[in-house]
Amino acid sequence: MGGAQSTSNGPTAHEKTVVDRLQNMRVEDDGYVEITDEKNGNILREWKPQGLELQTLESWQSAILEDPKNRLALTALGTENPRKVLISLPTKVADQHVFNIKIPFEGSPITNQRSSGRCWLFASTNVFRVALMKKYNLESFELSQAYLFFWDKLEKSNWFLEQIIDTAAEDLDGRLVQHLLGDIVSDGGQWDMVYNLVDKYGLVPQALYPDNWSAMNSGVLNSIVKTKLREFALKLRALCRREQGISAEYLSDVKAKMMKEISLIMTLLLGPPPSPEETFTWQYADKDGKTHELRTMPTAFAKDIASPEFRVTSSTIARMVSLVHDPRHEPLTLLSVSRLGNIVGGRGVTYVNVDMATLKQACVRTLKAGLPIFFGSDVGKFSDTASGVMDLDLFNYDLGLNTSLVRGMFKAQRLHARESQMTHAMVLTAVHVDETTGQPVRWRVQNSWGEAAGDKGWFVMSDAWMDEFVYQAVIDPKFVGKEVRDVLRQEPTVLPIWDPMGALA
Repeated sequence: MGGAQSTSNGPTAHEKTVVDRLQNMRVEDDGYVEITDEKNGNILREWKPQGLELQTLESWQSAILEDPKNRLALTALGTENPRKVLISLPTKVADQHVFNIKIPFEGSPITNQRSSGRCWLFASTNVFRVALMKKYNLESFELSQAYLFFWDKLEKSNWFLEQIIDTAAEDLDGRLVQHLLGDIVSDGGQWDMVYNLVDKYGLVPQALYPDNWSAMNSGVLNSIVKTKLREFALKLRALCRREQGISAEYLSDVKAKMMKEISLIMTLLLGPPPSPEETFTWQYADKDGKTHELRTMPTAFAKDIASPEFRVTSSTIARMVSLVHDPRHEPLTLLSVSRLGNIVGGRGVTYVNVDMATLKQACVRTLKAGLPIFFGSDVGKFSDTASGVMDLDLFNYDLGLNTSLVRGMFKAQRLHARESQMTHAMVLTAVHVDETTGQPVRWRVQNSWGEAAGDKGWFVMSDAWMDEFVYQAVIDPKFVGKEVRDVLRQEPTVLPIWDPMGALA
């Protein structure tokens, strides 16, 4: 199971034919039938809204309960989590943690983001730490996710206020401003945002700035910061829209006072972080028990991510690119998202759109080189946290509910319908390739939900699941062809901020 391959970036010719036919269908008692009468093209003009007749509803209920299988399902599904009842044991058994291509060093321990949406920071620091652990001969090690989290929240707050000023002439009730006033300072982020943070603020070991309660439980912090930012947003809009006008200096002063207040909140809730350009002292014991002391600055520490064994350096990280598979757009195109970012003046969020075959080939090459991979997916679809299995056949919806959930839409259709988007970032460390076909069968995933999830924190992802629900992989450009690298020279197609590709993992 889980060996189905994706060979194109969107619906095949056959799939497009199916989509066209679906647009010309009507419902009859036994399902959907094709409409051939062209006169029915006027149906929308003739349509009158229809309610649900009680007699019809009762007939449906009677028909359901006449089937003994449905009566059995009613009992089972009414007493337990439906996904637990419908889970496929053969699928769980088939998705074993056996891989014939695996990076030699995966890093430890399994991390835990707790009740926060910091997966992108955990995934990225789990990638960075591999070289550092080899460099310093460490048995286990974590970089401080809370350190990046602090600066990201502060920078996103400033980014938000700048967007509010820039859109002050827009209607408050318009889609753009209302979207900006939505999540505001999401815990989530993207690879380019990680780069911006590390480039400006550097990195520190977790021992020097560990998680506190608000880092592990970000809901209260977010609620407070969002309330203040929305209050500030209305004040800034009012100032910018004054008929008599205001000076840029005055506006700058007002915004600075607002950011000072946000900084106060952040510092009191998360604690004061190390200064990016002040020396810290890190004392540690290596895996042989020998103690060491390192004196450096966060910015310098981030530039010294180097291990000859793993060929990871700060320059490698700087040139990494996000490959994405968005079948709504042509492959080999550059995508970006309007107004998506965290640091004013930093690198924008860009994606190189490729087909799944190209994305997976780059991942296999990277793993063969011994390097971990940051990737983004829609983790909640057809996945089980307890077992750590992500597989399209994991739940028997067809058997229990007489309906299919996975095959009713193509990947592009899910994006169009907002049924799917990037929701979570994790790390790939291995893949099992079929020795006969040379195609991937399953992938090993390092998650950040603690050791209680999956197989001691590890997940297994079928290749078919990857086709449907993985959207992004961050790789070194040397693992792709020139035609992919050349995409970076294009002018990007700019997607609106509410586009699904604007979702933050």
